[in-house]
Amino acid sequence: MKTYVITISERFPKTHKRAGELTMFPTSINNGTKIHTIRSNYDFWEKRIKEIQKGNAYLSIRVWEGKPYNSKQKELFRITKEAGIGIEKIVIPCMENQLEQIKLANNDGLEFDDFVYWFRQYDLSKPMAIIHFTPFRYY
Repeated sequence: MKTYVITISERFPKTHKRAGELTMFPTSINNGTKIHTIRSNYDFWEKRIKEIQKGNAYLSIRVWEGKPYNSKQKELFRITKEAGIGIEKIVIPCMENQLEQIKLANNDGLEFDDFVYWFRQYDLSKPMAIIHFTPFRYY
């Protein structure tokens, strides 16, 4: 079976105003409050998620054991088709209202201000992938 990997941050990155503080992402996934992750490159992730939905692969959610990109990864969770994994395409500036964006941020495990700051360097005019860990969908 194929394995597709997503690493999550245990700490806010150096480029974030809360650099070094804990994100609580692993705990939030475990307790069901972080129900998705948002990634660029929708087309790339769509192909992978479809493979998982067919039962030919799974998503391995990992963290870096030390310095990101310079240490081993540790698997925390495996998300399979049985978990209800899915993908949605989103263009963040086109969302209808701020309440919708706040819900998106919270379901991604972040407060709204941290969410905005996290994605400030992304080209938000391009479609992003919401990779759902559960059957929940926005649309």
